[in-house]
Amino acid sequence: MTTDHDRLAAEDRFRSVFSHLGAVAAYARRRGHPDADAAAAEVMTIAWRRLTDVPRDDPRPWLFATARNIVLADRRRTRTVSAQVDRASETELLELDPELESALRALSRVDREALLLIAWEDLTPSQAARSLGINPTAFRVRLLRARRRLQAKLDEASAGRPREPDGNLDMETT
Repeated sequence: MTTDHDRLAAEDRFRSVFSHLGAVAAYARRRGHPDADAAAAEVMTIAWRRLTDVPRDDPRPWLFATARNIVLADRRRTRTVSAQVDRASETELLELDPELESALRALSRVDREALLLIAWEDLTPSQAARSLGINPTAFRVRLLRARRRLQAKLDEASAGRPREPDGNLDMETT
């Protein structure tokens, strides 16, 4: 039997979890979910039902993992052709520098997710590993390789265009 104190404690705890609603909606939006707010609401519903499973120290990795599962499940339900799934995942890269956008699109979905969890979701490598359900060491290796692949793609892109001056040219005047 739950007491009023237990109910109030659960409500307070959920308020702290619910404070991440905007971050969860942004996560779903950047991953191309057609109704990111609904996906975030579903995540919060699951979090309320499974409140004891949500980590107390930082619920974001758990919330992002749940959001990721919802986004992937919705894609499986609504899209059966892999080209359509790929097009949907590309929407997460809107409003980036064109060279960076092109380089990110050229990466595998796994590499892109590792980079975006760190850069956009502001997770630490340990938190991102928890979000993906993998070992932190494995995630760090994945992240290192993804960064190297991204850098290689950026280097390829910049090799084809003339280098811009950096503004620190030593010009001799006579």
